[in-house]
Amino acid sequence: MAKAATRKKKPVVAMIEFSRSRDIPFNRIRLSESNVREIDVEDGLDELTHDIDRREDLVMGLNVRAILDDAGAETGDFETPAGGRRYRAIARLVAAGRFPEDGLVPCLVKKANAKTSAVDDSYAENVIRMALHPLDQFKAFKRMVDGGMSKEEVADAYRTTPRYIAQRLRLARVAPSLLDAYARAEMTLAMLEAFTVNPDHARQEQVWEAIQRSHNRQPWYIRDLLTETTVPIDDKRAQFVGVEAYEQAGGVMLRDLFSDEDEGWLENPALLDRLVSDKLKVIADEVAAEGWKWIEVDTDLPYGHDRGLRVLTATFADLSEEERAAREALREEYERLEAEHADCDELPDDIDARLGEIEAALDAFENRPAIYDAAEIARAGVFISIDRAGELVVARGYVRPEDEAPVAVDGEDDAGDGEPGAESAVAAQAGVQRAVITLGGEPVDAEDDEDDAIKPLPERLVIELTAHRTLALHEALANNPHVAMTALLHRMVMERYHYAAPTGCLEISVRQQRFGVQGADLSDTPSAKAIDERFAAWKADMPTDEGTLWDWIAALDEASRMALLAHCVSYGVNALYERPNPHSGSGVSQFGLDRRLSGADRIARATGFDMVADGGWRPTVDNYLGRVTKPRILEAVREGAGERAAQLISHLKKGDMAKEAERLLAETGWLPEPLRLVELDGDAADAGDAGDVESLPDFLAGDGDEDEAAEAEDEHVALVAAE
Repeated sequence: MAKAATRKKKPVVAMIEFSRSRDIPFNRIRLSESNVREIDVEDGLDELTHDIDRREDLVMGLNVRAILDDAGAETGDFETPAGGRRYRAIARLVAAGRFPEDGLVPCLVKKANAKTSAVDDSYAENVIRMALHPLDQFKAFKRMVDGGMSKEEVADAYRTTPRYIAQRLRLARVAPSLLDAYARAEMTLAMLEAFTVNPDHARQEQVWEAIQRSHNRQPWYIRDLLTETTVPIDDKRAQFVGVEAYEQAGGVMLRDLFSDEDEGWLENPALLDRLVSDKLKVIADEVAAEGWKWIEVDTDLPYGHDRGLRVLTATFADLSEEERAAREALREEYERLEAEHADCDELPDDIDARLGEIEAALDAFENRPAIYDAAEIARAGVFISIDRAGELVVARGYVRPEDEAPVAVDGEDDAGDGEPGAESAVAAQAGVQRAVITLGGEPVDAEDDEDDAIKPLPERLVIELTAHRTLALHEALANNPHVAMTALLHRMVMERYHYAAPTGCLEISVRQQRFGVQGADLSDTPSAKAIDERFAAWKADMPTDEGTLWDWIAALDEASRMALLAHCVSYGVNALYERPNPHSGSGVSQFGLDRRLSGADRIARATGFDMVADGGWRPTVDNYLGRVTKPRILEAVREGAGERAAQLISHLKKGDMAKEAERLLAETGWLPEPLRLVELDGDAADAGDAGDVESLPDFLAGDGDEDEAAEAEDEHVALVAAE
């Protein structure tokens, strides 16, 4: 019979037995001399006492040991080596009458046979613990508020400010993936604070992904990325409209709770621009009632806008005796108050306010309304804009050369003699004349969208669109040295063998075009960015000394020389539309404009560039759709997305129609007429370029119909008055 296997006995493990807890009257407990905390024992006691008083309870009891007599027997009294701050806080509550002297305190009574000393227990409680992670604090505050507490209640409970609680709540609402990154110490608290500027979690994660690959991870850079499509609160447009009006119109504000200046950004620039335009239109209508011929309104009037214009001389009404006396009294009061408080480092609030009132009243006396001659008003205009501080600027009394009164020629009858009362008739007309108002360079015509007819494109829009095309052609030619050399040789051969350089689109002098009229998005196009990068790259390699530069160019290999040639020649392209001067005194003639545009088409075909794929142009509300009539919008959608798409949006108001059209046309590759290539039948047009001019597109050339010509002439006159 097999012998039974002997079992190996497990070693006996001593089991831990915790100390018991009990309630002990407070007056039977005293501080232990074994407590290791001896420095700054009063620090933070106000907050701890407040918290216990608020709760009317302890979160954690005292750790106590029984006090023994000489014989080793318990005396009924206890000492607390761990929990001295709680003991002192309770003592304060006893002194304040908020807790009875013999009130029961929950205590953990150390075992009589404890292996550790009182000093050991005191040290362990103060050292072997981990402070709360800031992220846990953020989440705790959020849970308290979600549970029904207000920010003020949480702030009062933890002896801080409501703003601090609001900051922590904002931190808790950052995208969870970013909170996880902060918990893993992949970002600093300052970086996390920067992400609170924009509440969009998708945008936060996009920026975090971007800066992880960047050397720049500074909080200010994060804020810049999160607010790059917004308008700062100190922008003059925001100051002009006012944040309150913007928010009342449904605008959303982004605010930085962690900035001392309480920075903010307006999230909807389109709404802000609309509010600015609406406010400026109202002001322009009020000024128009004064009888001016034209009013030009823009948030930023171009440099030199008043060049060549005559400024009317204004007069001002004399002050009455009562007004003079009032002005002198105000001046005397101002001087007296200043003298009385000359020794004050800071003026009292009431005195400071009164001085401000006096200054405003004196300014009103000095800035009285100007008075102009009624006949001059009828031929003059007004500029309305906004200064850097967002203050309205109304500059009255500018006369354009074409609006000046005709000058009588010697030997001819005076105009006034042949038509008695003409001057008075002009003055009378000034009271009812309707000013031609332009906003951002375009006429303000509220009834334009109600007409179903497709009118010619606004001249300013055509100029802006051809500016896009010119810049794109710069880029296309710079990337095609063969075509650039062909264009250069073509011009040189024409000059040598035909005794005159062609006045086409290649202005080989070579000078860079300055786009006096341009859309706000021109500098952000792929062409503009590529041109700037290439310019900087060549500049970095070139020597600055003239002689050294010659040798440097001579030493370049053939490919580099061709690339540099293409780069320089590209700056000479001018594909801009501009109004031709029929008298050819200055500017471009109609013939010259025709040659310019046909030459631009020739280079476009030769380089094979595409305004969508290469130029990066897409129809948007800002650059086209929001600036043409509803029939033009529907025509664009019909051509780009089909008749069905056009029918779906035909019932919408213009603003909504433009937004939907932008979405429908986004990926269609549709282009407006000024950006398209003219369709050619074979190569016939190219063959005849030296003689006959290529046909112009319909948006620039009429078909001889008298009615359409009259309509175009009417619009031309309106544009002249508007410019």
